[in-house]
Amino acid sequence: MRVNLLYDFYGNLLTAKQRECLELYYQDDLSLAEIADNSEISRQGVHDLIKRAVKSLEKAEQKLGLVARFMAQEKYFQRLKEILSQREITEEDRREALAIVEKLLE
Repeated sequence: MRVNLLYDFYGNLLTAKQRECLELYYQDDLSLAEIADNSEISRQGVHDLIKRAVKSLEKAEQKLGLVARFMAQEKYFQRLKEILSQREITEEDRREALAIVEKLLE
């Protein structure tokens, strides 16, 4: 799942061949052997290609942190939803919701 999320954010940084192999492996659930047959490269070549592609995605995440930021925002939005779904909102919850909105706007 992490690789798919990294791919969604940074997939355009990969070569066309890397994108193709990652999609076949992680999204279409093809085996390394099946990808190798379709791509006319060895199974080990596919393995190495995928490994390098994932490493590139992880490196981009280390530098940019877009996935980590997205995940944090998801948690904030989920908490806001919980607060706003309450029948009655306490003053403490209102302050918490306001703090979350401020954090999201940073």
